Amino acid sequence: MTANRSDLKRQLLEQARKRTAPRATARTNDSTISTPTGSPPTGNGKPGPVAERFTRFDAHPGYQQLTMLRQGAEQLGLKDPFFKVHEGIAGATSVVQGRPCINFASYNYLGYSGDPRVTQAACEAVARYGTSVSASRVVSGERPIHHELEQAIAKAYQVDDAVAFVSGHATNVSTLGYLLGAKDLVLHDEYIHNSSLVGAQLSGAKRMSFAHNDPDALDALLSRHRHQFERVIVVIEGLYSMDGDVPDLPRFIELKKRHQVWLMVDEAHSFGVMGNNGLGLHEYFSIDPRDVDIWMGTMSKTLSGCGGYIAGSSALVETLRYFAPGFLYSVGMPAQVAAPSIKVLELMQQEPERVEKLHAISRYFLQQAKKHGMDTGHSIGAAVVPIIVGSSPLAAHLSHTLLEQYHINVQPILHPAVPEKSARLRFFLAYDHTQAHIDQTLDALATLLAQARS
Repeated sequence: MTANRSDLKRQLLEQARKRTAPRATARTNDSTISTPTGSPPTGNGKPGPVAERFTRFDAHPGYQQLTMLRQGAEQLGLKDPFFKVHEGIAGATSVVQGRPCINFASYNYLGYSGDPRVTQAACEAVARYGTSVSASRVVSGERPIHHELEQAIAKAYQVDDAVAFVSGHATNVSTLGYLLGAKDLVLHDEYIHNSSLVGAQLSGAKRMSFAHNDPDALDALLSRHRHQFERVIVVIEGLYSMDGDVPDLPRFIELKKRHQVWLMVDEAHSFGVMGNNGLGLHEYFSIDPRDVDIWMGTMSKTLSGCGGYIAGSSALVETLRYFAPGFLYSVGMPAQVAAPSIKVLELMQQEPERVEKLHAISRYFLQQAKKHGMDTGHSIGAAVVPIIVGSSPLAAHLSHTLLEQYHINVQPILHPAVPEKSARLRFFLAYDHTQAHIDQTLDALATLLAQARS
């Protein structure tokens, strides 16, 4: 069995490395065109028939890779670990595919998604404003609840204003895509989220990455390249969702001031988690929030809604309101999506004990995992803790077996999302997880790891 898994692993990795077929170029009088290999020009100089593989979705390299991965999983007796169906509220526990389980695969960090008070706020909003605002906010989709949400976010960050987008991913794509241009530079942590990468690519700016959480590497890049560009932005995350670690924010602020660049912090996972009251990285480090130029976050995690936001100066927010494509050309956020986040921001001020409990159970998980000799990487024990197992097939097998045999739901993170040697199980903790949940889970995982390595 071990040999078969090893062979299959090599096959899967080889398939993941494959690229599309090479393309040959043909020069015309005034331009260079690209001709798919296998479709040479005809005798009269015109392109020949297009190869069939370029007209079929089932011949697309992505689909072929997916097919091979599924076949490999079947050979190992595994089910597809993705798109699991939760049949109710997903918190510390859930019902997955009809079975109650301990759940470590949701971002409901403070347990407000499903809280009756938050649900009631959504019901009242939809009764008042309907299920859709039916237009882009800039034309006729604006509602009082939008302003209320944005002012509550700005207050939490102690900045001038905020703007709410209907998608967290689109928030980064549209913000970076609009603010930067061909004469500018985007510098980002090598582990930055896909949304920031896509936004940087869309902008047309030059893009460079620096080693994860390494301000010295960033300093070196800025020293070499800052003078070559007009606007420069540094993009980091407040809590990295793959590793559960945080940046040295004061050092990044020092660098941004010295090199005269913008600093953007993606707080998708850190808002609601970091700091005594869950107000994010500025509270955790006790820094002035205005020392960061752009605060980004999402409503889909602690804030129990959906969408993303940008918080900062009035000039920044007004610019994005009138010109960022992902805001300008998107329908406004439905009222029943905005209302829960407003309510959660209110409740967070009244119930700081939820953040305290989240911190305590997260630390307990990290401590107990280390006692079992498990590799938790660089996690600080704040809501996100990976268990690195070093093999995609093993991570998939562990996830599958934990759910099937022990009723524990945790997602595997596989190559190419992470390097193969860093394949892992990624645990998201919630304030209402108990020590019994943790002990049961880690005991089961320790048993399975011992069996796999024997």
